[in-house]
Amino acid sequence: MERNEGENQHVEKNSNSKDGSICGYESLHHLLSANLKPHLFKEVRRLLLGLNCGRALELVALPESTKALSSEHDFDLQVLGINLCIIHAFCFGADKELLRQPLVVRVGLIQNSIARPTIASFLDQKRAIFQKLKPMIDVAGSSGVNILCLQEAWMMPFAFCTREKRWCEFAEPVDGESAQFLHEYARKYNMVIISPILERDVNHGETLWNTAIIIGSRGNIIGKHRKNHMPRVGDFNESTYYMEGNTGHPVFETAYGKIAVNICYGRHHPLNWLAFGLNGAEIV
Repeated sequence: MERNEGENQHVEKNSNSKDGSICGYESLHHLLSANLKPHLFKEVRRLLLGLNCGRALELVALPESTKALSSEHDFDLQVLGINLCIIHAFCFGADKELLRQPLVVRVGLIQNSIARPTIASFLDQKRAIFQKLKPMIDVAGSSGVNILCLQEAWMMPFAFCTREKRWCEFAEPVDGESAQFLHEYARKYNMVIISPILERDVNHGETLWNTAIIIGSRGNIIGKHRKNHMPRVGDFNESTYYMEGNTGHPVFETAYGKIAVNICYGRHHPLNWLAFGLNGAEIV
């Protein structure tokens, strides 16, 4: 691989950085751009991010306050899951129409770790995750996010590979503690929030489901979708914890378009994407 020799010493000098940077650079994006020749960086960027309508993705500047909040609460602002650019997001455009104004929708994603050791009480663990997410949701709201997606079973440790039934105690109803927690944020920021939880169906024998709840921008619960494909690979036999979903491929009408949710393992099944599209989804 070609690279700028003048930067080689800088990379080696900072390879043991302990400040959260990557070899002294604040992001992978900056490291690559500084150490690759322009034509190589352009190709690497294309491979990592792809193209949008045949063109490189455009950057969207985020408020400086978001960077300050992320530093204060010790979390990264990531893009496309690989920490490519600390203070920017990417814009995916579409061909412009002649008779209609474009609809611009900003989507945010949060991936969080646990906040308390798994030997702590379940209540302490859950409440600590809530506290950890507060500033992250505030950053999303202040950045103008319209649809915010939380990770699968965000309100608990991801315990689905342990086969220990005790983790099922985290399950809650659709309108339970997690929905109540997110309700005010949806109203405050006029934001649709996708909240995937371990659902306890109290009306049907307390059956457990892996469920994504769609919370509307007014704090109302629009609907839910239950994971319809579960992995049975090695220790990841998730049927230990919940049933295979029974909601089909629903599409939800929101203030920001018709959206659907493809949960985790469902992404490996092309017909899932096809069914959501045939049912009218504009964003999945």
